[in-house]
Amino acid sequence: MIPARARGDGVNPPPGGRINALTVDVEEAFQVAAFEPYVAREDWERFPARLEANTRRILDLLARHEARATFFVLAWVARRHPGLIRDIVGAGHELASHGMEHIRVTRQSPEAFFADARESRLILEEIAGVAVRGYRASTYSIGRENVWAFGKLAEAGYEYSSSVYPIRHDLYGWPEAPRDPFWPSGKIGEGVVEIPVATLEWRGRRYPCGGGGFFRLYPYWFSRWAWRRLNEQDGKSGVFYFHPWELDPEQPRLTGLGWKSRFRHYLNLHRMEARIGALLGDFRWESMDRVFAEVIGGEGGCRRSA
Repeated sequence: MIPARARGDGVNPPPGGRINALTVDVEEAFQVAAFEPYVAREDWERFPARLEANTRRILDLLARHEARATFFVLAWVARRHPGLIRDIVGAGHELASHGMEHIRVTRQSPEAFFADARESRLILEEIAGVAVRGYRASTYSIGRENVWAFGKLAEAGYEYSSSVYPIRHDLYGWPEAPRDPFWPSGKIGEGVVEIPVATLEWRGRRYPCGGGGFFRLYPYWFSRWAWRRLNEQDGKSGVFYFHPWELDPEQPRLTGLGWKSRFRHYLNLHRMEARIGALLGDFRWESMDRVFAEVIGGEGGCRRSA
């Protein structure tokens, strides 16, 4: 469904083709899971705030390429940058929740998770004045061990989740999960629909191609090949994600990090903005609620009261 040519032309979206979902996880660099052993939550306010400037760079980049995205925003961020949140919505992008303070679901009780998910939605809606339909768990921390979380999301008023990366990883992943949108309740239209991050199956193996550190690790030609195969040969629309801090090679370097955390976080930051620009030029991108409107807005997809 994407064009046969290998590269986009200028800043105009390529004509025709399958449309994919572009998502941005709006969080500061010091809030990532890889830094949890090194950065105490109570020290967050002591770090320089770089998120707003980085996010506005993303908004400008999307505008140049006539692309729209879904921004999964921490309520912690929204409270500190309400004008940015309203500008995201004003630019035509979808606003969705990333929870309150980037706490992994695996570290929350069902009751605490419900309260966190519900409160974050209400905060975002109050700031932006729009309905928040989507949720993404921090560090893709919903998997086979805590599928109860999907029921809590429905109770908290959400219609869809994009909280599963169906791969094997030491920090996250549910490798047996479906690659396509699915209803964890087991019944189509009942509860939230889960829309996983994109993966590619090739020669009997599943490969991550949905963004994050993998996108910075792979050479761009591989990512372009994977998305063309996903769109054209598999006939699927995929979900891609990245963070504002990934476009910020000048961010302060933390000291004392383990080699794995240092490698994952700082690898190829200086190349990320150009790669995102190439991706925007090579493929067509929209927000989650538009790309997956049929499964999100289908029967049983109405908002639950919470």
